[in-house]
Amino acid sequence: MRTHTDRRQMPAPAGPPRRLARQLLALLLATLLLAQIAAAATASVESPAATPAATPPVRVAVVGGLVLCGVWPALAALAEQATGLSIETVGAAPKEGVVPLFRAGEADLLIIHGSDEAYALLAAGDAAPLRAWAFNEHVIVGPLADPAGVRGVANGAEAIRRIVAADAPLMGFRDPGSFTITHALFRTAGRKPGPRQQLFDDGERPQDVLVAAARHGAYAVVGHIPVAFGKMPSTGTRVLLAGDPAMRRVYVVVEPGPRHPADTARRERAHRLADYLLGSAGQRDLLAADHAAGGPWIFPLPAAAVAGSAEDSR
Repeated sequence: MRTHTDRRQMPAPAGPPRRLARQLLALLLATLLLAQIAAAATASVESPAATPAATPPVRVAVVGGLVLCGVWPALAALAEQATGLSIETVGAAPKEGVVPLFRAGEADLLIIHGSDEAYALLAAGDAAPLRAWAFNEHVIVGPLADPAGVRGVANGAEAIRRIVAADAPLMGFRDPGSFTITHALFRTAGRKPGPRQQLFDDGERPQDVLVAAARHGAYAVVGHIPVAFGKMPSTGTRVLLAGDPAMRRVYVVVEPGPRHPADTARRERAHRLADYLLGSAGQRDLLAADHAAGGPWIFPLPAAAVAGSAEDSR
């Protein structure tokens, strides 16, 4: 007996032509995909995504005391936040060390005492017109025994009167800043220095003036910052008078003049920073920086001078 089996219709096996077509199509798609990947990789290498270039910093040189007392580093940080500028301190040294940096174009902005050196930069065309920024303070240091009774007097002029009356020795010739303040005090006091009030500073280094003063049992007018921070050895002496506004020296902000190597962009950044430092916001931040540094070390301008400076910069 023949058994009948139910046969269903099955698709015919793919023949060689159809299989080859599918393989060719897959190969073509793969080739196109690889080509797209390669093109994208090439484009990313040849044309990287544009990123904004970092703005170059304002390069600033300052006299060393501003960094020694901690005020300038604190103020520079506040200035960056307030202005969006980046600030690089390229020098912190006596004027003999920072003036050449500015003149050579290695600094875009210079902060030093108003002095012959500052006016020489202006006269040579290396500096723009100078603008007053702040003050530091000088103090009277003397022997521990204080034979002239200077401690506790009202001001520097009265201290000079007592020193002259006692014929006490005074280091009358120091650096130009101290010398100027000392002789201004003599004029205010209405006194003339005698021979013992004109002792020469015979220390080996400028910082050794108080070593010489101690050796002679003498008084001296010196900057407060180097004494307070140990830059000026003072064994055998102590600060006897501080806080007299008449014993302050002015700092000036020096911007590039016509002969300075700075280009236009550097000049504009330096001017922005100078305007901030001399404006009301910068002067408030100076007070905050001085407080953070344990001052008073650096004193801002009077309010009227700040307003005048803002007008002058326009």
